Amino acid sequence: MNWPIWWDWELEITPHVETRMEERDFTEIDLRTMLDRADAFEPDEIEGRYMIQTRHRRDDWIIIVEPDEDDHLLVVITAFHI
Repeated sequence: MNWPIWWDWELEITPHVETRMEERDFTEIDLRTMLDRADAFEPDEIEGRYMIQTRHRRDDWIIIVEPDEDDHLLVVITAFHI
């Protein structure tokens, strides 16, 4: 897969996703591992955001990210299993 340039940018974890980590029982290490294992992405319903398809604990997950082109950060908005 050809990933966009923002794929290698430093992550910024939002307070929203930190709350979801606790609720959905995953850690920042799990999140980074899921991103390393990602196999596809597509634009999200919200312009400028992307849905990253991955797996965690044998389940399919989606991670929503928003590239911050000004600061060259990949902002993680949320993550959930599907």
